[in-house]
Amino acid sequence: MRAALSGRSVAGQVFVLQVVIVLLLVVAAVVALVLQVRHDSTQEARNRSLAVAETFANAPGTREALSAPNPTAVLQPRAEAARKAAQVDFIVVMNTDGIRYTHPKPDRIGKKFVGTIQPALNGGTVVEEVNGTIGRLVQAVVPVTAPDGKVVGLVSAGITTRNVGGLANRQLPVVLGAAALGLALATAGTALVSRRLLRQTHGLGPGEMTRMYEHHDAVLHSVREGVIIVGDDGGLLLANDEAHRLLGLPADADRRHVLDLGLDPGTADLLASGRIATDEVHLVGDRLLAINQRPTHLDGGPSGSVATLRDSTELRALSGRAEVARERLSLLYDAGVGVGTTLDVTRTAEELARVAVPRFADFATVDLYDAVLEGEDPEPGSALRRTAAGGIRDDAPLYPVGRQIRFVASSPQAHSLRTGRPILEPRLEAAPGWLAQDLERTEQVVEYGIHSLITVPVRAGSLVLGLVNFWRSEKTEPFDAEELALAEELVARAAVSIDNARRYTREHGLAVTLQRSLLPRSLPEQTALDLAYRYLPAQAGVGGDWFDVLPLSGARVALVVGDVVGHGLHAAATMGRLRTAVHNFSALDLPPEELLALLDELVGRIDQDETADTAGAPVIGATCLYAIYDPVSRRCAIARAGHPPPAVIGPDGSVSFADVPAGPPLGLGGLPFETADLELAEGSRLVLYTDGLVEDRERDIDAGLEELRGALTTAGESPEETCRAVLDARLPLRPGDDIALIVARTRALGAERVAEWPVPADPAAVGEVRASVSRLLSEWGLEELTFTTELVLSELVTNAIRYGQAPIHVRMLRDRSLICEVFDSSNTSPHLRYAATTDEGGRGLFLVARLAERWGTRYTATGKVIWAEQPLP
Repeated sequence: MRAALSGRSVAGQVFVLQVVIVLLLVVAAVVALVLQVRHDSTQEARNRSLAVAETFANAPGTREALSAPNPTAVLQPRAEAARKAAQVDFIVVMNTDGIRYTHPKPDRIGKKFVGTIQPALNGGTVVEEVNGTIGRLVQAVVPVTAPDGKVVGLVSAGITTRNVGGLANRQLPVVLGAAALGLALATAGTALVSRRLLRQTHGLGPGEMTRMYEHHDAVLHSVREGVIIVGDDGGLLLANDEAHRLLGLPADADRRHVLDLGLDPGTADLLASGRIATDEVHLVGDRLLAINQRPTHLDGGPSGSVATLRDSTELRALSGRAEVARERLSLLYDAGVGVGTTLDVTRTAEELARVAVPRFADFATVDLYDAVLEGEDPEPGSALRRTAAGGIRDDAPLYPVGRQIRFVASSPQAHSLRTGRPILEPRLEAAPGWLAQDLERTEQVVEYGIHSLITVPVRAGSLVLGLVNFWRSEKTEPFDAEELALAEELVARAAVSIDNARRYTREHGLAVTLQRSLLPRSLPEQTALDLAYRYLPAQAGVGGDWFDVLPLSGARVALVVGDVVGHGLHAAATMGRLRTAVHNFSALDLPPEELLALLDELVGRIDQDETADTAGAPVIGATCLYAIYDPVSRRCAIARAGHPPPAVIGPDGSVSFADVPAGPPLGLGGLPFETADLELAEGSRLVLYTDGLVEDRERDIDAGLEELRGALTTAGESPEETCRAVLDARLPLRPGDDIALIVARTRALGAERVAEWPVPADPAAVGEVRASVSRLLSEWGLEELTFTTELVLSELVTNAIRYGQAPIHVRMLRDRSLICEVFDSSNTSPHLRYAATTDEGGRGLFLVARLAERWGTRYTATGKVIWAEQPLP
């Protein structure tokens, strides 16, 4: 049936023709019926709509209702009753202007009728087909006339054509059923006629069968694969030319039993059994044949079996070589992926040994110069150090890891270092140069079973960084020339990673050295704060986090923490420039907001200079927090530029984050900074940190601050315990950013160590000041400083009286040094100069500078302070 339906045979073509004729007749009948239905429906719709419209127009009371005050109230019920009785879709009564009085949908009453009404106004009738909102419809419009023939209104009735059917609609199923019956009879007749012919010829004609046989025979005897067909009785039915050649069949092999053809027993039994076989290899003569066999009766064919034979002798050899090449490529690929995963020289050497064993060698050792391990250029002639080793066993008598080795001149390793070329020693027991390296150890190596060696220099350009030795013990055959080339390629790939790690080690060491040289080596001596700090560089490289503690005048101390975005030498150098600038600016005794403003201006200038110089890189981000603590007033002034807020731990252990206005990061410019003034009880702890402590890629800063709060809540009382608790709770295993942390516990300078009194703006008051100072120093037990202190204060107070403005007062502080301070309301700063021989004055500040250890001026909100410090005896 499938062949007949395809139309390839004569019976099939006749069948297709009959089906086409039947289908054409059916289509023609259906088209005629559709046209007839359309004509009948349209005509009936015209007649019905016209009759309904005329009947309603001439109905009693229609003309009178049109002249009534409310025609709709009278006509709407009548029109709806008539519409339902006449089975039309609408009856519309309208005036001569086309305004509707009735409609099936009340919301359309009072609206303009859609259609042609002019002929009806002239006394005629209108019947038209229109496409309305409910489909294709026919509507009629007739006039309503008065007795004098005047048209006083219009009536329209309409019906859709789909609601009107004719006789053809009922005939269509009969026609389709007859067509289906005819098509079924045509199919049955064609099947009965062609069944036998299709079974015998499979739908093919004589010409097609001849061509098929010729093609089959040509393919069978020209294909480079043996084909054998065996009957169910074991007789050979067909064997192509390739099968004769591969099996060595005799010329009269046809119709003979396969067991009688002189084949080897295994091949003969397989062909006689007819069992299924897939790529079963048999040795026939000097050939390896891959045999595939399947029975022929699986798809309803005749009983027997068909077998194909393929010569796989050369393929097996090629596949063996291809497998070796694939393994070597795989080894090189794994070396490219697995060696050099870190920028650590020792780790890279260990990865190379791990990749080579056991896939290439039974043991592998890597020997590098000590200078390479430290990131420096190697020194030829120096000793090598065994950096990594790997093997199938751990008891090999080779030099252990960490051993420093000097190879004798006759050894293959020394020759490879001199020439930069790999060396192959196929038989170690017959290599006197290698045996001379260490007679006792080399003898142990040979007795252990290690018999072959490849040594390859680790080269990076013109530099030889060390050696890689590959040892063989399990395989009896020695290394060959192809394996020597593979070892050279393997080491060459690893050498790139080792050299990169060496260069990184050198650059990282330089950056770390630079960074450590820029950070404070120790904290300065001061008594206002008890300090502890931690600085942890990021694992990826040095960064730009920094901190500092700066003693100021008046026993005050400045704390600063900053962060330059990025890592590497540029970030560390920028950090050093900013730290130096803070040192210089702090010497001016500026308020925190003014110091940050100067620092912001400096970063802006650095950016401009780096942008102009194409070799540099601008500062892409820098933050800073600057705080000044005064132990006398116990107040702390803090300002920050884009930096996280400081944490404050009260004496009772409560933790809060200081509300310090967040200024913009340094370098943006244009916006001022604000200072927050905090009063800290004695024993409070001020915690300053960089964002690496509270923020990383897996956690935002809000979550980090909350975790920091929890760590501070449970921390001990001392700053050292606080640092330890914070880092134990917050420090990740491998921080991605630098972390700077400084904890300062406040101390107060007690009233017994502070003395302050006002000074009248009268030169005669200087004597009273000297007397007060003398009494005070006696109380403090500092009589040795009386003379110099009286002289210093006399000069400072005299300057304030002469050049300053009232009010004036003096303050004495006994801290690590004796501090004398004179306050006045003037903003004029004195300057140290050499007085001429004719000058009557100008030598006071010179005396102060010679007698005091330090002196200077700082400005306050109400004036200035001139201070001087003397060391305590």
